[in-house]
Amino acid sequence: MLLGIIQSDLGRARNLDGTELPPPLPAKEERELFFKMKDGDKSARGKLIEHNLRLVSHIVRKYYASSQSPDELISVGSLGLIKAVDTFHPENGARFATYAAKCVQNEILMYFRSRKKLQNEVSINDTIEVDRDGNPLTYLDVIHTDDTIAEDLDLKIHSERAKEYILNRLDPRERTILILRYGLSGKPPLTQKETAKLLFISRSYVSRIEKKALETLRDSFGDDVHSFSDT
Repeated sequence: MLLGIIQSDLGRARNLDGTELPPPLPAKEERELFFKMKDGDKSARGKLIEHNLRLVSHIVRKYYASSQSPDELISVGSLGLIKAVDTFHPENGARFATYAAKCVQNEILMYFRSRKKLQNEVSINDTIEVDRDGNPLTYLDVIHTDDTIAEDLDLKIHSERAKEYILNRLDPRERTILILRYGLSGKPPLTQKETAKLLFISRSYVSRIEKKALETLRDSFGDDVHSFSDT
């Protein structure tokens, strides 16, 4: 039964539209489910997996949008999510989204390594594959910090609240970039490359401004920025 539910949800995830997937669980409920799972409750495990599939879709859509095999990456990333659910220890006080993001990223990077049958040490500048436009995709392009992934997901899921913070705390350039990057205007989120092209600036400049804007929000609101998914 669990396998059928997950396969059905993965079918929706492969559209790279996370809005069709079950929403993230409140922190308290998620924590309780982990303890139930540790006591042998299989339905709790299934619910934890199902309600975190949006994280997989988010990571693939945002960081691997140029990949030629997004469907396969959704499946690979979901394996990482399942491993995260099975190995997470809520008593340690860590955020599951942060831990799961790391597991999903690791699973995808392992997939790239095995596909290329790498025998030697991998350089972060090595090309993983070439996107549809003929641009190389390197390990450096896809490695992001776990906290950033979790924060990005929080901003996307609670866009209205995030938009209020963004309008009050950021300068016009920072606001514009975050609104475009996270789809806060009601339109699909853009990649850094798409944002740079639209604003006639470099991708590296978009990355710097985006990072600075997120740091501003984090410094201004502290834990409140991290608690979006808990409200």
